[in-house]
Amino acid sequence: MQGHVELRTRQARRIDPAGVILVGHPGAASPMVRGVHLPSPLRRAELMRMAVTYYTADLVRALPDDGRRYEVVHGELLVTPAARAWHQEVAKRLLVTLDAYLARQPAGHVLASPADISWSADTLVQPDVFVVPLDQARTLDWRQMQTLLLAIEVLSPSTARADRFTKRRLYQEVGVATYWIVDPERRCVEVWTPEAAFPVVEWEAVSWWPAGADEALTVRLEELFRPL
Repeated sequence: MQGHVELRTRQARRIDPAGVILVGHPGAASPMVRGVHLPSPLRRAELMRMAVTYYTADLVRALPDDGRRYEVVHGELLVTPAARAWHQEVAKRLLVTLDAYLARQPAGHVLASPADISWSADTLVQPDVFVVPLDQARTLDWRQMQTLLLAIEVLSPSTARADRFTKRRLYQEVGVATYWIVDPERRCVEVWTPEAAFPVVEWEAVSWWPAGADEALTVRLEELFRPL
């Protein structure tokens, strides 16, 4: 039948670099067939197994550097287009503020995306801004940076769902001490901790007091979201 490929025991299967199962006949001159329609005798479970790509951190690292941000959370690929200018401005202000604070209170080291934070073979994230312990930062090795004292994601329309649900659940799961979801449109910050069922939403100021610091960092949201 046109548009279908019949699968027999002699057909060869392999997995392409994206993790998609390809099907073809051994020794055939034609290339392997991608995304074939499976005949009805095959169970739905096999159809789903062949259609779904389960991404790994290594697969994401191999993707082209095309200006988009690629992340993976438990096999789910997250693709973010180039950030808007306002997103970048807010992220820069947070980076500068944290850098100045940690120069006075050396409780960690602040870094920003692009990054390569991975806790397992099927996770790789790039928080907009984040703080790691000094001993991990001094290795200058992403693989050694396993403890996020603070993770910050600045919302944009294309990332809101992933930041609030997919990545938030991951950050809670791995024990990120404090997670800020910064919403420039609503001009607020949602604060999550590992055990929280709901965020604390801050509208005037947001504070962070890491272990080992003599004083807290307080960010006034009116200043954070001030016009250029």
